[in-house]
Amino acid sequence: MPSPHSPAVVVLSGNPRPGSRTLGVAETLGLRVADLLGTDDVVTIDLAALAGQLFAADRPAVDRARDRLAGAAVAVVATPVYKASYTGLLKSFLDTYGPDGLAGVVAVPLVVSGDPAHALAGEVHLRPLLVELGAVVPARSFTVTEAQLADPAPAVDAWLDRWAGALARAVGAPAAAGAPAVTAPVGAGAGAAR
Repeated sequence: MPSPHSPAVVVLSGNPRPGSRTLGVAETLGLRVADLLGTDDVVTIDLAALAGQLFAADRPAVDRARDRLAGAAVAVVATPVYKASYTGLLKSFLDTYGPDGLAGVVAVPLVVSGDPAHALAGEVHLRPLLVELGAVVPARSFTVTEAQLADPAPAVDAWLDRWAGALARAVGAPAAAGAPAVTAPVGAGAGAAR
């Protein structure tokens, strides 16, 4: 279990391709979130590597991944947009949790889309799934288009400029020195971003 002074960040990629670009951008955001919170405790779970065990009777690697995600202070939960929603692989993994299985976890939904028309997929589909599992989702989903994948840093910077304060408050940690100040206005609701 992470300590309140060194929150663990878990990056979860639901892309069915091992080592995907979705995983890469999620790791970029996860490392930046860890910097914001002043920790270097970042763990990556690539569900593509666990797909063969997901429906097996004996699945020790899946169980370890479930426990690690449920014990995280912050989870970056990433998926490419499939059929205007998240992947079946991600849904199947998250279905292994019972009610409130992610209670206490601050989650950042991240979606990668080939079409800007799917900008709401994170807000409309992934956020409610995470909330249903008990996670706290204090910021808008982070959305990246395929055109931004070659250099996701500007998109990551823009998202953190807007949401770093809300994320740090939700974790109960002061933002690291040099991190952006609270930038979301009081009462700002969650919205869409891909």
